[in-house]
Amino acid sequence: MIERALGKSGLRVSAIGLGCMGMSEFYDPKQMDDAESIRVIHRYLDAGGNLLDTADIYGMGRNEVLVGKAIKDRRGQVVLATKFGNVRGPNGEFLSVRGDSKYVRECCDASLQRLGVDVIDLYYQHRVDPNTPIEETVGAMADLVKAGKVRYLGLSEAAPATIRRAATVHPIAALQTEYSLWSREAEAEILPSVRELGIGFVAYSPLGRGFLTGQFKSIDDLPPDDFRRHAPRFQGENFQKNLDLVTTIEQLAMTKGCTPSQLALGWVLAQGEDIAPIPGTKRARYLDENLGALHVWLTPEELEQIDRILPAGAASGDRYDAQAMQSVNK
Repeated sequence: MIERALGKSGLRVSAIGLGCMGMSEFYDPKQMDDAESIRVIHRYLDAGGNLLDTADIYGMGRNEVLVGKAIKDRRGQVVLATKFGNVRGPNGEFLSVRGDSKYVRECCDASLQRLGVDVIDLYYQHRVDPNTPIEETVGAMADLVKAGKVRYLGLSEAAPATIRRAATVHPIAALQTEYSLWSREAEAEILPSVRELGIGFVAYSPLGRGFLTGQFKSIDDLPPDDFRRHAPRFQGENFQKNLDLVTTIEQLAMTKGCTPSQLALGWVLAQGEDIAPIPGTKRARYLDENLGALHVWLTPEELEQIDRILPAGAASGDRYDAQAMQSVNK
């Protein structure tokens, strides 16, 4: 497994991480199988991977419990990343974002307990709290580092100005933001900013929530309770327009001798050695396919061709619905 440095933090992670969210919620919730998910995590670790990504809200805490079980006898092999900040109600509804000091401390202790570990390797603020100065949030996170509960700090979906303010309080190891062939917004300001500051970049949804894999040919290919049915890029005319883009990706992949997923991941990997994508899966066959992207090398000519066919902004529709879009890049 190839490793990459997350900025200047000293933290090294696998070039391809494993996003664990879908193992406990959101994607086809009726097909959750904890035993199979644990086998996938073990298969990833056995392949030399080390970066596992979870959050306190995934499955209302269940995902952290699942990851904790999977790594119980393998803690030394893992760079364990989790997040706090999104507040959900008893029925799973999203209520608000919090980053006040008290909440930071409470969330960390709760995550440590669910994960069954003494320390979190990489602790992210999942979304920026508009009502709490970032200096207070990161200050509280820095206190967790001093207390030995956290090793490195990260932010997720933070805007460049917020990242700069945060970095004055404590070194930030990584910024996690959506980035893929159809979500290239980070290229304009975010990637240049984190590179200037020596911060690593973790790309979530590098396969466009599965759309870039070529699995979906109509909205009916998604289970009735899959949250992607409510995502703008999967709805109405957007679906067909985006499907046309995927058809192009499939053709390029066929010429390259790889799968569409591997081409999409290979493209993200080619955008810089400071970028680590974290595709999620709960199936061993898709894990193996994703890891195969490490052997997909795109030439400068191929990258230029992809840029011509899929320039920034090519995707039709927003990344999230209107309410969720209000909390990204803040």
